[in-house]
Amino acid sequence: MRAWQQLGAEQFDVVIIGGGVVGSGAALDAATRGLRVAMVEARDLASGTSSRSSKLVHGGLRYLEQLEISLVREALRERELMLTRLAPHLVKPVSFLYPLTHRLWERPYVTAGLTLYDTMGGARSLPRHRQLTRAGALRLVPALRHDALVGGMQYWDAQTDDARHTLTVARTAAHYGAVVRASTQVVGFLREADRVCGVRVRDSETGEETDVAAHVVINASGVWTDEIQKLSGCRGRFRVRASKGVHLVVPRDRIVADSGLILRTEQSVLFVIPWRSNHWIVGTTDTDWDLDLAHPAATRADIGYVLDHVNRVLATPLTQDDIEGVYAGLRPLLAGEDEATSKLSREHAVARVAPGLVAIAGGKYTTYRVMAADAVDAAAVDIPARAAPSTTEQVPLLGADGYHALVNQTEQIGARYGLHPYRIRHLLDRYGSLLEHVLEVADGRRELLAPIPHAEDYLRVEAVHATTHEGALHLEDVLTRRTRISIEYAHRGVACARHVAELMASVLGWDAATIDREVSIYTARVDAERESQTLPDDDAADARRIAAPDARPLILERTA
Repeated sequence: MRAWQQLGAEQFDVVIIGGGVVGSGAALDAATRGLRVAMVEARDLASGTSSRSSKLVHGGLRYLEQLEISLVREALRERELMLTRLAPHLVKPVSFLYPLTHRLWERPYVTAGLTLYDTMGGARSLPRHRQLTRAGALRLVPALRHDALVGGMQYWDAQTDDARHTLTVARTAAHYGAVVRASTQVVGFLREADRVCGVRVRDSETGEETDVAAHVVINASGVWTDEIQKLSGCRGRFRVRASKGVHLVVPRDRIVADSGLILRTEQSVLFVIPWRSNHWIVGTTDTDWDLDLAHPAATRADIGYVLDHVNRVLATPLTQDDIEGVYAGLRPLLAGEDEATSKLSREHAVARVAPGLVAIAGGKYTTYRVMAADAVDAAAVDIPARAAPSTTEQVPLLGADGYHALVNQTEQIGARYGLHPYRIRHLLDRYGSLLEHVLEVADGRRELLAPIPHAEDYLRVEAVHATTHEGALHLEDVLTRRTRISIEYAHRGVACARHVAELMASVLGWDAATIDREVSIYTARVDAERESQTLPDDDAADARRIAAPDARPLILERTA
């Protein structure tokens, strides 16, 4: 309520539309320059692309092959910053095996690329790539068919829980003074003569509306960029195309390996990515999507594509029964002349669309901080006060400071709270040095330190903390983004939905009818997703998915 009152009462330097990683990064960038900032998101933080990526923080080997040298260098520099300074609690090293399938020419070709990859952008904190014989590669990944490779190369990148990382960026922005509000949809733009001077927003929970005054508005809405552009009435400088990427989550024991995999496909690459200690993420697809932007649906064909390509190299093929979770996300690609979305550039673009309105689109998750700084630089033209240079290169995210010291104290912390050190390490890798803030929620309620029934990787206190400190307003916010229960368990969160809803109810004051409604909406969503994944094409899958009720039914579907 306080944030809503601030939106309607204060004059902001910058209002940012979109609570994904770029919007959250722009809010942090602007706030740490000393600007008065508000960021609004129609649904939940990271509810779009920023919770549905491959969860990699990487330079992109295929972009290097496409000679996008500057993009790869920039991304590798950002990877190094996140690993060492900005988010060491959230961003972790991960290794990949690149299987070689051609003799003679392929090894020197890939070696040249990986040598560049190891050294560009100031990368220092990860090991250099290493050469492997076929026997060595098979020792690293015994799951591979012996005839699927003639040798291999192991290299290192990084990964993160994208939704938790984005949430932490947003919380860090709020820590530095930004007003951050989810469930707040932009439904119009304010104008003074020919310039944009703010936005009109609608509370997605109550339907209440208010005007937000600002010197400049930044459109960081990702795949909704064009829709927001139309709403503003200003002619855009670029168009955004949505490319659907589908990922499968399977149990760790279905693929016997000590490293991830990167595999070439006819059009792009396929990753097998270690996820937590007990899962693999396998993906992705890369196809045009022009249907519902909020709920992209995976089809039977998408799942078949991923299974078919990974099974070409596995000695024991994966089956539909092995799949624990499926998620589909949309990449906001800058529109180009080439119809193949996998060939579109991942460079980003910033444009001052009109006085008081800046748009940013394109790019990739890893370079969010650079994108955010560029957007605020462009917006500074419309801000009367002088904007200081960007400082986010020097600003660790919440939970980073003190993280390494706490890692060394896991046994003591575990003994203090009666938790196994493994559990403490898991919590540290989700919250960093905010760990104590999470566990303090259980003071006087020791039962909250028990695991969530049917989702034992998470503690009950995490669901409560998500509601008290992380802005979760609906059951799906906790099961899908604050935790990843919806993709990590075969029941996809249904088995623990009521228990989590009851934990949230203790904070949000839900009555029995509200708990029933939240569980019903979430269950209907899972049912719709499961059924859409059995349908043959995008149109059929989309129709089934959007038939499910929305946790935020008051959102106007014509915009994000």
